[in-house]
Amino acid sequence: MKLFRLLGVALTALTLSLPLAAQAQQAGQPDEVAQLASLVNLTDDQQKEIRGLIQSTDAEVRKLQTEARSLQEKLQGEVKPGYSERNITRTAKKLGEVMGEITGKTVLLQAQVESVMTEEQRAELQKKMEEQQRQMQQRMQQMQQQQQQQQR
Repeated sequence: MKLFRLLGVALTALTLSLPLAAQAQQAGQPDEVAQLASLVNLTDDQQKEIRGLIQSTDAEVRKLQTEARSLQEKLQGEVKPGYSERNITRTAKKLGEVMGEITGKTVLLQAQVESVMTEEQRAELQKKMEEQQRQMQQRMQQMQQQQQQQQR
C-alpha cells in the first residue's frame, strides 16, 4: 500500500506535468519515462508500453485540466457583490466532478504503469522514492533552521 501511495505521488506529478514534459523533451532534457527507466532499469519494451499508456491518457487529462481551469475562473468571476449562490454551488460541484475525473484517470494510469513493472522494479522505486522523501525532509528542516537563525 505504501508503494502504491509513493508511486501515486510520482505518477500524479507525472500526469499533471505532461505539458511541461513535452517542453523539456524538446529542450533536450530526458522525459519522465527516461528518468524512471534510469531509476529502475526499465526495458525498452517497458518504456514503450509506459509511453503508450501516458500518451493515451494525456489528451483526456489535458482536456479535463483546461475545463477545470475554466471552471476555476468562472468561480472567481462569481466573487462580487450580487453573487449568485446557485451559480457558485453549481460551478463548484462541476469543478469537483472534473477534478474527480482527473484523479480517476491518474490512478488508473498509476495502476497500469505499476502492472508493467516487475516486483523488483517496484521495490527499487519504493526504495528510491523513500530516499528522495528523506532528503526533501532534511532540506526542509535545514531551511527552517536557517529561517529561525535569521529571525534571531
